[in-house]
Amino acid sequence: MSTDPLSLFSLKGKVAFVTGASTGIGYAIAQTFAYAGANVALGYNSSPSAIKTAENLATSAGVKVSAFKCPVSESEVVESTLREIVKEFGKLDVVVSNAGITWTSGSLIDPEDHKAWKEIMDVNVDGNYYVAKAAGRIFKMQGFGSLIFTSSISALIVNIPQRQAAYNISKAAVTALSKNLAVEWAGFARVNSVSPGYTITEITKFADVEMKKEWKKLTPLGREAHPSELVGAYLYLASDASTYTTGADIVIDGGYTLL
Repeated sequence: MSTDPLSLFSLKGKVAFVTGASTGIGYAIAQTFAYAGANVALGYNSSPSAIKTAENLATSAGVKVSAFKCPVSESEVVESTLREIVKEFGKLDVVVSNAGITWTSGSLIDPEDHKAWKEIMDVNVDGNYYVAKAAGRIFKMQGFGSLIFTSSISALIVNIPQRQAAYNISKAAVTALSKNLAVEWAGFARVNSVSPGYTITEITKFADVEMKKEWKKLTPLGREAHPSELVGAYLYLASDASTYTTGADIVIDGGYTLL
């Protein structure tokens, strides 16, 4: 162990891939990893500005950052993207499976067809599985790796006043997947999850002022989080400071789940 405990949090020499990293929590994670010294593969789906974002981050952080178009609901694309990352960067130390979408269709029985349900399961459940499967193969071959899922407090609670059963179910699956893989992969990789509470990102823009007032009333700290307030957990789980941490779910919710 280094005599400088802060050196354990350095990501210098590591390679990290973050999905859903063009904005919001994903970008905050990618930015933190880059400034901690990691070379970063920035995954995006439909935002072409991600390429410029990667270039800017590489310049400001002084590390290598490349953008990869990777819709996580397409398994073959996920597989090929991770292979391409290893080819370009030489290895893969950390994968953050962060991409996700929210449910805005109201009550589970209200929609007239199954399109909204299928879409959220395709991205939030299958997408995380595809990323995990591709990452796991690489980690097993290397003999090391850290997989971090972005789950949600919605895996643990029933949100109010909005009705979002499908989203909650999808995130409960993510947390369960993380814990199961932590056991299955214990011989070669660590697997953990982070469960944010209400956070100021694109994914919460569906909520109006009154709905957000209700959220804040139920949160002891009385406000939403900023993405920058979550990144410490991801840095810990990506770094050598967490080499004995696997199967954990770190809840960062301003105290919401305490009530």
